[in-house]
Amino acid sequence: MDHQHNILILYATETGSAQHVADQIALQCRRIHIRHRVLSTDSYSLSELISETIVLFVVATTGSGAEPRTMSSMWNALLRSDLPTNLFEDLCFAVFGLGDSAYEKFCWPAKKLSRRLQSLGAQELLARGEGDDQHLFGVDGALEPWLEALLDVLLQTCPLPPNVSIVAETAVPAPRVSLRPCLTRHAYSPQTSPPSATVKSNHRITSKDWNQDVRHLEFEFHDDIHYRPGDIAVIRPKAPVSEVNAFLDRMGWLSDADVPFQIEHHMESLSLPSDLPQIITLRELFTEYLDLNAVPRRSFFRYLRHFTQDELEREKLEEFLTSEGADELYEYCFRVRRTIAEVLADFRHVTIPRNYMFDVFPPLRPRRFSIASSVKAYPRQIHLCVAVVKYRTKLKVPRRGICSTYLASLTSGDRLQIAIQPGLLKLPVSEAPIICIGPGTGVAPMRSIIQERECSAITNNTLYFGCRSALHDQHYGGEWAACVARGTLTYRTAFSRDGPEGTARVYVQHILQEDSEEIWRLLCAGATVFISGSSNKMPAAVKQTLVATAEKHAGLSAQDANEFISRMETEGKLIEECWS
Repeated sequence: MDHQHNILILYATETGSAQHVADQIALQCRRIHIRHRVLSTDSYSLSELISETIVLFVVATTGSGAEPRTMSSMWNALLRSDLPTNLFEDLCFAVFGLGDSAYEKFCWPAKKLSRRLQSLGAQELLARGEGDDQHLFGVDGALEPWLEALLDVLLQTCPLPPNVSIVAETAVPAPRVSLRPCLTRHAYSPQTSPPSATVKSNHRITSKDWNQDVRHLEFEFHDDIHYRPGDIAVIRPKAPVSEVNAFLDRMGWLSDADVPFQIEHHMESLSLPSDLPQIITLRELFTEYLDLNAVPRRSFFRYLRHFTQDELEREKLEEFLTSEGADELYEYCFRVRRTIAEVLADFRHVTIPRNYMFDVFPPLRPRRFSIASSVKAYPRQIHLCVAVVKYRTKLKVPRRGICSTYLASLTSGDRLQIAIQPGLLKLPVSEAPIICIGPGTGVAPMRSIIQERECSAITNNTLYFGCRSALHDQHYGGEWAACVARGTLTYRTAFSRDGPEGTARVYVQHILQEDSEEIWRLLCAGATVFISGSSNKMPAAVKQTLVATAEKHAGLSAQDANEFISRMETEGKLIEECWS
């Protein structure tokens, strides 16, 4: 096969992780001189796939095993029953999936894509890779050996031409951009800009003496907006001014932090942050677009070894990247969640060339929050229920979630942009019952669903809510009591820390067990079950309770009861939106 053949790298992502992996694959293709394109699945037409010869797919996992929304159109087209079984007989492919083994359906979209392509005649080049967030090194734990195997296969399929050699892995790659000084500052707006909103309200809904700060935020829009219950608000955070200034000062960039420069993108196969202006300052870059507080990946240390002027630092960075030094790197960085800014404070002799900003620093990704309101109840408004992330690591340094801290700092009248994306939860078109199970901030989309149903005069709604204390963190407890009084809601609660000391803790699955007869009656009446919240043990425990309910009240065997619940999921009668 001609070595210069164009390889297509397609990624499907929600948060940007799959895009980062696609960039890493592209860098390896450059090392072996193979031309390539990198595209998102939502910007590629499936009809063109039949003319490709080698496609590398990078597929993230969303919710509890769903494909990213950017892949939905392509996936639905691939599932058409009228496609011939030899449709892709000339296609070779490889798939790398991203997931979290804490979820039951680990890397499920990648597995399904691999099977479906093979069923349509495509040939898999090498075994599917599965990156696991639970690995000591995160996704990199599986990605790096998979990339090595991929390069071997590609070199066998597309041998190097004579007099062409592989670029050494230790060679510094060319930067993806050039930064040019800019004498004039042009106004620049991305072609697609999210609508602008004004903060209407921001108040704490957990008690002041409680250990967790959960906020209810209300945003108001000038024009009409449209969204459905279960949809997602997408917000680009801003890093705190004090942290950005301290970082710029430490790096020696503070004196010209406000000097504008123009970005010239040289390598279209390597991505840049979305909505990035063409002209920007260093202060703006590290406030809104590049993440200085991320825990770095191993690729970050690969770049740093090229940019230090100190031999001892270079030796330490080289050691981190060896197989023998992997444990030490884990202890130094990943175990304690050391940030990029903290690493650079330790390696004081590192000087990062400005053209490499977008290679060294990861993008500051937008964050996604389930909308906690119905546009029918609150026209031109979006409400959010946000837990402010705070924790300590082995370094004893307080950590704060960058977006939740940013949102908590907003005051009435502040403005920001909010994009809206379709969510995973879909309301039934009929007036059939619904059973909402949303512990903690998982109650956010349930509030949207219940408000929507109330506005449509649909009253057969049930909410199971769990938290630690009825007094301290019962989110929207007063609203639920009002719904009960109006006859529009059955409200059932589990307060895990309110029982007498020494007694077993009560969670939502235990209340579901108590109500199993009523639950079965609702399921027989065509109820849809919604589950939202943390992906720890709750979703699996809730589904197991539903299985036990089917066994008990329908007389089903364990296998048939499991198949009954699985069929509910397939038919969209049981929908999860959970996160780790």
